[in-house]
Amino acid sequence: MSKINVGDFKIGDEVKEAINEVLISGRISEGEKVRKFEKEWAKFIGTKYAILINSGTSALISGLTALKHHKGLHVKPNTKVITTPLNYIATSNAIVLSGFEPVYVDIDKKTFGITPENIKTYLEQIDDPTEYSVILPVHLMGYPCDMDAINKIAKEYELITFEDSAQAHGSLYNGKKAGSLSLMSAFSFYIAHNIQAGELGAVVTNDYEIIRLIKKIKANGRMCDCSICTRNTTGCSKMKHYKGNDDFEPRFTHDIIGYNFKAMEFQASLALTQLKKIDWITKKRRYNVKYLNEGLEKYSDILQLPKYDKNVSYLAYPIVIKNPEKIFRKKLRYELEKNGIETRPLFSCIPTQQPAYNYLKNKYEGKLPNAEYVGSHGFYIGCHQYLTQEDLDYIIKQLNDILEKVI
Repeated sequence: MSKINVGDFKIGDEVKEAINEVLISGRISEGEKVRKFEKEWAKFIGTKYAILINSGTSALISGLTALKHHKGLHVKPNTKVITTPLNYIATSNAIVLSGFEPVYVDIDKKTFGITPENIKTYLEQIDDPTEYSVILPVHLMGYPCDMDAINKIAKEYELITFEDSAQAHGSLYNGKKAGSLSLMSAFSFYIAHNIQAGELGAVVTNDYEIIRLIKKIKANGRMCDCSICTRNTTGCSKMKHYKGNDDFEPRFTHDIIGYNFKAMEFQASLALTQLKKIDWITKKRRYNVKYLNEGLEKYSDILQLPKYDKNVSYLAYPIVIKNPEKIFRKKLRYELEKNGIETRPLFSCIPTQQPAYNYLKNKYEGKLPNAEYVGSHGFYIGCHQYLTQEDLDYIIKQLNDILEKVI
């Protein structure tokens, strides 16, 4: 029995050729492939700039760190960031590791993102709005949050909006790509995502100062903020304008405390092969979601199937058990796995269900009912572009066989 994985990656001739090009070039650290993907990704999303970073988590940390150093934004140290409780833990970790405090508001149960209504209600109840600087919505499973309304609230309260678009490659909101709807956005090209590069991330923005700062931050905070100095200082703007007599070296002089988050040519090369196929990838995933929904519709009283939307670029096929009295998530996942269908929990409600955030449990328990419910009863299976018609029919059959026993 072959396994139907949550994600898949096919290593064909195009991928092998792309990797060989990097090997033949003799350059595996940031170079031509990284710069090319940055340009093409910015064009695809619809922003002026994109900068590649070694992972999606690093992209979030770099973006948040850039906010602290951006003189035009006035983001306070230890500021509070309003974000989602239901998510992969990386977003919350990035907020904490950047020296900020995550603050959680509840989600929409069907599209999994934080809502403008919950953000507004929360801000109306707090004593001091000046303690807050950022709203960080997450477009989970490819579903864009209501960014027009969120941006309106951000403007009213003088907050910055920073999208986490790690799972929304190509999703559209009012005709614009997710990731182009705020000051900046972070992306992940993790192996299970719609564009797959292993470990790779990006920040996109129309604000060049953010890009300039991230160039420094991802290279341990070095003074060099151009794209030349990775190998030599010929043409470096810092060298051209330096008037001192000492042996100044911008690559090894640091004026920000940063990280080693630089990207690699291999991953950028893989991402370029994927970007060529993004329309096919998105279309195939949408078809798979629609087909599975039609095949499982009769179980809609037991299962919340994913909301179908022609503008969503689906990361996976999320299911929420509506009637846990009939079947527990653990039992359903066990049966699917036993029959070769890989599953994943739909993350969890971070402040109440993740041990790393136990210190927040008393503060949030019972206050995030939708996130807690989905965190306990939601899971997902694959809807990726390599699923065959036979695979889709097999998934429907197995769920049918399992659920018929409990109806």
